[in-house]
Amino acid sequence: MANLSMPFVTKTIGVIGGFARKGSLMNPVDAGAVPSITTLASREVYRNHWMRVREDEILRSNGKKGIYGVVDKEDAAIILPIDQGRIWLVEQFRYTIQERAIELPQGGWEREVDNPEELARGELHEELGLLAAEMKFLGTLWISYGFTNQKQHVFLATGLTQVERVPDPEEHDMRVLSMTVAEFEEMMLSGAIRDNCTLSAWGLYLLWTARQQQ
Repeated sequence: MANLSMPFVTKTIGVIGGFARKGSLMNPVDAGAVPSITTLASREVYRNHWMRVREDEILRSNGKKGIYGVVDKEDAAIILPIDQGRIWLVEQFRYTIQERAIELPQGGWEREVDNPEELARGELHEELGLLAAEMKFLGTLWISYGFTNQKQHVFLATGLTQVERVPDPEEHDMRVLSMTVAEFEEMMLSGAIRDNCTLSAWGLYLLWTARQQQ
């Protein structure tokens, strides 16, 4: 059982160029903290254009050795395109689950990204054929840090203008959807939308919106 009497530790938010830095609320662990797991050896077991997989031999703080499989992937972006009470999403076949899925536009460029907003604008254009007058950075999330170190930058896109889509070859079957915010929320509640990145980004957006109204 968790120790509920443990004091809550707050951190001062540090922002560089609009993005949270290490040691901030978005990255609360101090960079100099001693890790409880030590890497003894590391070997790459697989690589393709999109990711690298490695297996690390590790030593835990309790003295027990083990292994850790890690997927190295570059940063990604997820975008909430909202205008006049409507939100834009995509539907595509997700091979790993063998199902079509509805989700917010998201993705990466398989290379290091210096400016996450540039990536977000690029994904918005590629997948939806939309340009945004304003992109608001909402935060950065770990996608699934149990096995991958990939981060996802969350942006709110407003003031939308329709242009021609420029999808990647991998997006050959992608459909663009537009619906009311109420319809979008109902799809999440009903389980029609189950993408954890979409649900997490929406939760962050709702928290940000509530703060704007205070």
